[in-house]
Amino acid sequence: MKNLKWRALLVAGVVLAAIVCLIPSMISELPPWWAKVLPKERVRLGLDLQGGMHLILEVEADKAVQNQAERMVEDIKDSLRQQRIPFTRVERIRNWDIQIELANAEAQGDLARLMEKDYPTLRSAGIQTTGQGVTAEFTFTESHVDYLKKMAAEQALETIRNRVDQFGVTEPDIRPQGEDRILIQLPGVQDPQRAVALIGKTALLEFKLVAEEAGSQQLREGKLPPGVKMYPMRHTDATTGQTFERQIALRDRTLMTGESITNAEVRIDTQYNKPYVSLEFDSQGARQFERISGENVKRQLAIVLDGTVYSAPVIQERISGGKASITGNFTMDEARDLAIVLRAGALPAPVKILEQRTVGASLGSDSIRQGLVASLLGGLVTVVFMVFYYRLSGLIADFALILNVPIIFACLAAFEATLTLPGIAGIILTVGMAVDANVLIFERIREELRLGKTPRAAVDAGFERATWTILDSNITTLIAAVVLFQFGTGPVRGFAVTLTIGICASLFTAIVATRVVFDYLLTYGRVRTLSI
Repeated sequence: MKNLKWRALLVAGVVLAAIVCLIPSMISELPPWWAKVLPKERVRLGLDLQGGMHLILEVEADKAVQNQAERMVEDIKDSLRQQRIPFTRVERIRNWDIQIELANAEAQGDLARLMEKDYPTLRSAGIQTTGQGVTAEFTFTESHVDYLKKMAAEQALETIRNRVDQFGVTEPDIRPQGEDRILIQLPGVQDPQRAVALIGKTALLEFKLVAEEAGSQQLREGKLPPGVKMYPMRHTDATTGQTFERQIALRDRTLMTGESITNAEVRIDTQYNKPYVSLEFDSQGARQFERISGENVKRQLAIVLDGTVYSAPVIQERISGGKASITGNFTMDEARDLAIVLRAGALPAPVKILEQRTVGASLGSDSIRQGLVASLLGGLVTVVFMVFYYRLSGLIADFALILNVPIIFACLAAFEATLTLPGIAGIILTVGMAVDANVLIFERIREELRLGKTPRAAVDAGFERATWTILDSNITTLIAAVVLFQFGTGPVRGFAVTLTIGICASLFTAIVATRVVFDYLLTYGRVRTLSI
């Protein structure tokens, strides 16, 4: 009797917990106190049910190696100046080869020692003597190229994941595909173009000096001084509000990048009532920005984002405190997205969209409706069969079958798992499997009754001897479901999730819940014969 009460309390507790977990999914607005003490997670719908966007991106890893070579060119120039090795030119050629032109042949030995000591990832690719000068070529070692490409793909995956998390997408699916591809599924996205722009933005922030020595005549003729390049600049007319581009000459050397950014947030310019992005740097970046501003007072410092100049203010005095701002003709969404990509960090290399699909919400609603119809139809046929074949005992099995459904959905909400269309198929399969255990138990009870045992003894023997067979068959299916979840992707994992939860739920309802009902009827109902 005491054991029956504990088992009844266990079943009641599981049912109550399932109802509590499902309330947030059934009620749109919950009282404020609910989230503080009770679960607030809803059943999450996958891309195929909720609608959204499906993307496959390719990381252009070669660009990451080229960018590394460009940065190394500037570093080599500084090293040559510090070591007082005379040179006339250092530049990147072809993909990621670096060509160094020395002013005289006597400096060849100093160059070799410098490169061997400070640049172990570069190897010599040939030396050519021209007149009194020497032209040396270096390239990255193969192992370093492979390392840079691998790191570019991994960093791109993490950066995109951070951006999507801050964008506010619920239950995104972001994972690598192969060596340089990324699969992205964003359920519930209402503005696909904005999401694509946010995900694919390189967000390389650079601070460069305006080349004031380049005269207007030189700019018109395209004869730029060494180390100067032209960049497009966004300019907004204060009176008309129109935005257009013009060209501006900047020094090619990057004084500082956005790697030191710790925070980026949107603020409103009270004078013009327009949003701008406020930046904050870490301690090292703050010191670097203070030094740069102090050394270039009364000069223009250009803020360059992905090769476009957004502003080029004149530095009036040394700027301390580690803060800066990016102004422009931003909409509020543009400013928010820019702040997101700056907080999440720059992509190490550009990404290219290989595949883009948008799933409409109406298609997801149709899938849900058809899935519910299939579940109800399958459940109804099963319920009718059990009552027809096992009579009143079949009703007890149907009780366990119906109990499975809220438990499965409650587990999906509690574990924050995603329900997909293949997941609905897994639930339908579970509906059919849920009564399988009861069929084994009932057939065993029938055999015991034929041997002349009392209803109490037949029920005890039926549950005891069928339990191990039930566990054996369900555990093997559970192992297969776990393997599918571990190694499967997309639809396969969605199917494995609901199948795994369904198997565990059906074991509980078949072995524990139905046994409680039988024991109650035999103990308190004084049942003398079983309708089975």
